[in-house]
Parts: sequence; structure tokens; C-alpha cells
Amino acid sequence: MRPTPELTVRRYLDRLVHHDWPAVAECLDRDVVRVGPFADTYTPRDRYVAFLASVLPALVDYELVVERTVVRGPVVMVQLSETMTIDGAPDVTREVLVFDTDPSGRITRIEIFIQRGTA
Repeated sequence: MRPTPELTVRRYLDRLVHHDWPAVAECLDRDVVRVGPFADTYTPRDRYVAFLASVLPALVDYELVVERTVVRGPVVMVQLSETMTIDGAPDVTREVLVFDTDPSGRITRIEIFIQRGTA
């Protein structure tokens, strides 16, 4: 039984937080495209996972909290916050990630949108 798009995305986020790079890679299509908030793009899977593995372990007190998930067929939108310590103080970034998945349940595209200012 193949995983639903939502289960794949939730597993991806969970394994990301735990720095389980092989499991993160399993959630991604070989040709995944990740488009960041500054139009920075990573593709294919191995290059993207290497980027994550070089950045996330360096973040101090990193925490990811999923606030809301919306699923529309193969598209999953996740509203979340990422918190880390920068210069001794917590820094919170609110984001929406849009995931496209394929029929096999793997993530084929990730687009990241960051909220600016205060709410």
C-alpha cells in the first residue's frame, strides 16, 4: 500500500527534524525540485538532501512546528513555524510549504513561502 500524500509529507518533515537523511531521501522523487523563498533551487534529490544535511545540523535549538495541513489531491500545503536561536535569542520564521506528490507517493516539488513582518 502506497502512502498518502499527507503521510509522505509528514514523514518527510519528521525525518528532517531528526536528521534522518536516508528516510528524507526515501520521501523524495529522484528528480525533486525544491524552490526556496529567495528563488534558490535545489535538484535532484541527492543534491537537495546534501544541502539539508549541511544546513540543519548547524542550527541551534532548531524546532519545527506544523500548525496546519491542507490536502488537495496530490498537493499538500503545510503552514509551519521554524524556531532557532540566533545571537542568543529565539528567531521564529512562519512559512507555508507547498508539496507536489506523484502517484507513487513521493514528493516531486517543494515550494517555500516565508511570512514577513509580525502578525
